[in-house]
Amino acid sequence: MELDNATIKRLRGIGHELKPIVMIGNKGITPTIIEEINRALTDHELIKVKLPSGTKQERDVIGAELATAAKASLVHSIGRMALLLRKNPNANPKLSNLARHAQ
Repeated sequence: MELDNATIKRLRGIGHELKPIVMIGNKGITPTIIEEINRALTDHELIKVKLPSGTKQERDVIGAELATAAKASLVHSIGRMALLLRKNPNANPKLSNLARHAQ
């Protein structure tokens, strides 16, 4: 999904308020991590993921792999945090970060 600059800016603002839902440890990306990210994206649509320590290039690769595995968009990555988006047309408005922060 291609996002324009205004949308990215709005999503980054929402993401700034979020706490990481999934934290990736030393084992890296496992099937359990992918399942949890898929569940979180289905419920919340926009999630923050805490990446393992390493170089910026390693974290960028992990963020891209997570987005690909979850069929999501990597909105932003800074430090050890990645912001993932996957819209759900049937999202619960009480859980969806997009619906809760709609203007």
